[in-house]
Amino acid sequence: MEPLPRETIVDVLEGRLREEILTGRHPAGSYLPPERTLADGYGVTRTTLKHAFGRLMQAGLLETRHGVGTRVRDYLRLGGADLLPMLVRHSPDWIGEVFEVRRTIGALIAERAAARATGRQRAELRTLLAAVGEAADADATQLADIEVHRALARATGNRVYVLLTNTLFNAYLPVRAALRGPFTDPRVARGRLEPVVEAVAAGDPPGARRAAEEYLTTTERIMLEGLA
Repeated sequence: MEPLPRETIVDVLEGRLREEILTGRHPAGSYLPPERTLADGYGVTRTTLKHAFGRLMQAGLLETRHGVGTRVRDYLRLGGADLLPMLVRHSPDWIGEVFEVRRTIGALIAERAAARATGRQRAELRTLLAAVGEAADADATQLADIEVHRALARATGNRVYVLLTNTLFNAYLPVRAALRGPFTDPRVARGRLEPVVEAVAAGDPPGARRAAEEYLTTTERIMLEGLA
């Protein structure tokens, strides 16, 4: 068993600043107090503060203007989907919106995959589907299910769908443990997903879309019940 990493003072400060930004204590567009004032207020050095700022800038929450100061970025207007894991971790309310996009994108991906998948990709999908039914536990089943969806995205031949799929899965990683409801029985999980794979393998775009909509709606309901 690997030891858990210990939080550093930068980790703690980053977390506190992120919380204050996302709760509106530091509203979008506002400038933070001068570095010396903030550092003294948090009881840290300016070097520590700069490290925390750097992480928040990389996350898209802050921007620095030379000679002006550090401003809270309007992340809802200017940010990207890479912020979703952080936002879900801060507030699970975001998960409903993630699922709405999941339903729409997932159905479209299945439809496109049915129209474009190669023979090799169809065979890969069936192999990955079998792995869902053979998984050892709910966690392994959930991960095996994710790999089927990644393969569906690849089968569209559109790399943007692949990146969108990765982004959506990353978005609910912070609460993944609470979303294992549909995966407690590997054989049942495989049975739910099988119509999607078979429609794609049969080259049936409308059928794949319908099957994906049914699958995504059913699993979403079970996962939201788990969160509740």
